[in-house]
Amino acid sequence: KQEETKKKQVTRRRPLMSKPVDDVYLTWYYERPSYDVEEAVGMLKKFQELDFTHPKQYVYINVFLDMALEKKKKVDPFASNVLLPYRFTDETNKVLVFTENEEEAEIARENGAAVVGGVELIKWILEDEIQVDFYVAVPAIIPKLIPLRNKLRRKYPSTKRHSLGHDIPKMLQLFREGLEYVVEDERVIKTRIARV
Repeated sequence: KQEETKKKQVTRRRPLMSKPVDDVYLTWYYERPSYDVEEAVGMLKKFQELDFTHPKQYVYINVFLDMALEKKKKVDPFASNVLLPYRFTDETNKVLVFTENEEEAEIARENGAAVVGGVELIKWILEDEIQVDFYVAVPAIIPKLIPLRNKLRRKYPSTKRHSLGHDIPKMLQLFREGLEYVVEDERVIKTRIARV
C-alpha cells in the first residue's frame, strides 16, 4: 500500500517566477506576493475604505520563528508580554499582586492593581472566586504560594516571565498595558499589533 501511495503522489507544480499580467490568475502558478511593511499597511488602509470596514479594525501579524538550535534540539513554545511604544487599546488587563507588606500593597493599589493581598487570597483563587488576567508577586511571599502552582500554571509568578520582583509599578505597567503573545504550532506567533 505504501508503495502504491508513493506512486500516486503527484509532483507538485513549481511556481513560475514571472508575475501575473492580470489581477485574476491561478495562484498556484505564481509565487505568493510579499510586500514591505509600509506598502502592506497602505494596502490595508485602501482595502478598509473599499470594504467599508471599521477604521478601528485591528491589524494582525504572523511571525514565523526559527526555533531550531544546534544538536537537533528545539526551543519549547513560550508565552511572554511586551510593552509596545504606542498603545492601541483602551482596555487594560486585571492584575493581582501578592504581598503581605502594607507599604507595597499601597504602592500596588496606587498603580492600578485590581486585587492586592497575601495568603488569604489563595482560597478564593482555588475556588474561582477571584479571576484576573495576570498574577505578580514579591519574592518574600513566593514560598507560601506553592498551593497555586498547579492552578495558575504558566501564570504563576516567576522571574523568567518578569512577574516576580520588587519593582511593583514596573511589573504592573507591563502586565496591565502589555501585549501578551504566545508561540503556537511550535513556531508561529499570531497577534494584533495596531489599528488600521
